[in-house]
Amino acid sequence: MKDIYISDLASFDEGRVFDGYFLVLSKQQRMTKTNKPYLNLILGDKTGQVEGRIWDPGDARIAKDFERGDMVKVRGCISRFDDRLQVKIDQLRKTQGGEADRADMLPATAYDVDELWSRLQASMESMTNADLKRLLVALLSDPELAQAYREAPAARQLHHAWLGGLLEHVVSLLGLADKVAAHYPLLDRDLLVTGVILHDIGKVRELMWTTGFDYTVEGVLLGHIQMGVDLVEKTIAGLPGFPDRLRTLVLHMILSHHGKLEFGSPKLPMTAEALALNFIDDLDAKMQAVTSEFERSAREGKGAGELTNKVWSLDNRQLLNTKRWLGESE
Repeated sequence: MKDIYISDLASFDEGRVFDGYFLVLSKQQRMTKTNKPYLNLILGDKTGQVEGRIWDPGDARIAKDFERGDMVKVRGCISRFDDRLQVKIDQLRKTQGGEADRADMLPATAYDVDELWSRLQASMESMTNADLKRLLVALLSDPELAQAYREAPAARQLHHAWLGGLLEHVVSLLGLADKVAAHYPLLDRDLLVTGVILHDIGKVRELMWTTGFDYTVEGVLLGHIQMGVDLVEKTIAGLPGFPDRLRTLVLHMILSHHGKLEFGSPKLPMTAEALALNFIDDLDAKMQAVTSEFERSAREGKGAGELTNKVWSLDNRQLLNTKRWLGESE
């Protein structure tokens, strides 16, 4: 059991020395402005990430054999640069057997995964289009694929970047899809639900999450859109009598869900359902980014009237929590 989590560090006074166990998410050698080498690390646990710096990599107290994905014990102190929390690392070594639990190291959804899965299954059961329903059943009845869908993060670093993040994101979108479909009768609700469940299914093969979150080689070379299209096409090929036009519509939703060519979509959304999917997907991702930044600011002790740090995923803008500013309960 860890004594100190990354979420605890924001309350530490600058310069306070501490010992803690963390997962190495990134390790890069860099140079200072005076051309002196140093190591830049990203350390993580289930509560978040923090940047760590080793200013003297040749120090005998710094292990030479650790790499990304290793669990390490760190002795360091808190510092801040450009209003960002950092750890100045004085000692580091790899953990020994049983010293730390990997379950403490990776962030995970705060929701019950079984409950999220039940809600996804209920959305599938509510569909009236038999062909779309049998496509989803055929995909998610595969035990290996279903387990990966339950475990996968939705991204490496941006929104829902934690175990179960993909499922959490999809279930959130299913709730939005029902509201949007009820508001706009021109939408085919079953097609929209299918697009929600399948739009990011390629991420179960694009990403890996056993030693932190990163891309597979195939994920780097192909990307989750292409991988998702390939998976769905192969599944449809094994479903006798699946309508060709329905196949085209489903694949179009996967291909266009990023909304713009410069955002990685091979096609622009060209159906009402594809447009709706792009909008709610973008909305959910942005609202999760906002939520995470407000939580980070609260941990760092920012006051009710203070803006957050600049948020890279939201065009490098700062944010204000209006409920805190107005004195309302969150």
